[in-house]
Amino acid sequence: MELPAPLDLIPSLLPGAVLTLEITVAAMMVGVVMAFTAGLVRLSRCRPASFLAATYIEVFRGTSALVQLYFAFYVLPLFGLTLSPFNAGVAALGLNVGAYGAEIVRGAIVSIEKGQREAAIALSMSPALTMRRIILPQAVVSMLPPFGNLVIELLKFSSLAAFITLAELTFTGNLLFQTEGRREEIYVVTLGMYFAIAIVFTLLFRYAERRLSRHFIPGVRR
Repeated sequence: MELPAPLDLIPSLLPGAVLTLEITVAAMMVGVVMAFTAGLVRLSRCRPASFLAATYIEVFRGTSALVQLYFAFYVLPLFGLTLSPFNAGVAALGLNVGAYGAEIVRGAIVSIEKGQREAAIALSMSPALTMRRIILPQAVVSMLPPFGNLVIELLKFSSLAAFITLAELTFTGNLLFQTEGRREEIYVVTLGMYFAIAIVFTLLFRYAERRLSRHFIPGVRR
């Protein structure tokens, strides 16, 4: 059965949408690891480690994501490290979003009431145990909304991967336009596919926030 116009464009755009989703999810995983690592190290009392974390955060927040992509794909091979287009895109975008996420992690942890730390000390809990059982579970709940926004930004940033030869959704749409025309229809469908992916991520983060709030935030009904 033939799809009505412009829905007949979806099969041609679908591979690009799948690659966009793969880039976003993989970069998100890298970003989460870097965000928690840098955010926690940033709070460390070890000044050299805290300085290194702060340097990473400021470098990746203060430079262009596109330049970071170019550096990962075109410059690193000059130093003997060659990455595939996909790996370069995931690494650059993941490190970029991780730098922003690190500040979210740090801010969420700092925002937890000081009294809860004092109560943990009174119960003879170690700093590591306090962080794992009391601080982080509550902080993660407050991290989820800004992390959700960050993932939507990452989804949009994934279109930059076209500059390092990845045929993601925007690249596929541009290529389809050059071969078939139908400019308005192609870009309307492309826009709709980005929106659909963004809505799925938004709903997933809201669901996770509700579930975690019931378990870790006092006063929230189960």
